Amino acid sequence: MHAFQYRDGVLHAEEVPLTRIAEEVGTPVYVYSRRTLRDHYRRLDQAFAEVPHLICYSVKANSNLGVLSVLAREGAGADIVSGGELYRALKAGIPPERVVFAGVGKTAEEMAYALRSGILMFNVESEGELLLLDRVAGELGKRADIALRINPDVDPGTHPYIATGLKEAKFGIAMEEAPAVLERAAALEHVRLVGVHQHIGSQITDVEPFRESLERTGELVRSLRRKGLEIRYINIGGGFGIPYDEEEVPYPVDYARVLAPVLKEHGCTAILETGRMIVGNAGVLVTRVLYRKRSGKKRFLVVDAAMNDLIRPSLYGSFHRILPVVESLREEETVDVVGPVCETGDYLARDRSLPRAEPGELLAVMSAGAYGFVMSSNYNSRRRAAEVMVDGRDFLVVRERETMDDLVRGERVVPG
Repeated sequence: MHAFQYRDGVLHAEEVPLTRIAEEVGTPVYVYSRRTLRDHYRRLDQAFAEVPHLICYSVKANSNLGVLSVLAREGAGADIVSGGELYRALKAGIPPERVVFAGVGKTAEEMAYALRSGILMFNVESEGELLLLDRVAGELGKRADIALRINPDVDPGTHPYIATGLKEAKFGIAMEEAPAVLERAAALEHVRLVGVHQHIGSQITDVEPFRESLERTGELVRSLRRKGLEIRYINIGGGFGIPYDEEEVPYPVDYARVLAPVLKEHGCTAILETGRMIVGNAGVLVTRVLYRKRSGKKRFLVVDAAMNDLIRPSLYGSFHRILPVVESLREEETVDVVGPVCETGDYLARDRSLPRAEPGELLAVMSAGAYGFVMSSNYNSRRRAAEVMVDGRDFLVVRERETMDDLVRGERVVPG
């Protein structure tokens, strides 16, 4: 569910018409619904209420301080993959003891920052990382709590670029190699093994891969406990899919119904690193039509948002519904919705049936709250979009549109 609905023929975010935001802030602009963020978080939290759990919101999905601060007030922790994400999480008010540090390429500097900040744990993804973390923790006179990320080799049935649990993926440690790495970890002085971690991919719309991977991870937990190791956490990762069109996807209660019994069996605290399920349908990208164009039999709508603003369609071939901000009774036509960037791959939709739209009119790209602005860039020296948070009848600009000066900040002209 989300709070983007037509009212009197105009698409609203909660009680605010998107036309008003576009007029006052300009386009392209990302618009988020605070009500939807809270509702999605609470639904997930309540679904897993019967097992001890911690929701560590996946900061990479949307790292705006406005989004993070809303979730911090709900009690969310943070799943981070960089020192920059840790900085954002702390600045937004997320307690460090609710932060989990994942990612395959942590630097010594990032490890030290996290240790000094007092985070909950690190998800360790290789023996080399394990040894470096032990050294950094020793130099700081600290001990690092860790979960070993296991690669369960389960096919999540998602796009190859976001399938992370297969043997050929760069993530995690193969199940058959885990015992040796765990034995090495147990012998180190400055790390303490407290959990096991898995994450099999993103935008997964079937519960079965989660159940299969969790059962494999559970077998490892039993083995570790037989060896006398106290495993307190099972991190089941994230990747719960959302509807981008009319497709049917599991609800949080559907995941919990299958996974909670397995988690109860081990008596561990479950960590959920969910991002897209919380924020994906809590945001839209509003863009304005610049031109209509025809080339042979092909029709194009050229809009002011581009692949630098929302790269998912160009990168993954992802589908996002596109709706006219003002409802239209015009006849539908098949168009490509494209941006101004000088790349053939710059598109938001291809061969899409939409009511005829004229220059100056607004379109809303739906389900753009996750992996939208966070993946944007300044390609073609385009200023990145503004971000807005709607709360009831009011809205707040939570990130200002970049200026021309922002484009060259930190750069220098070479003197002649």
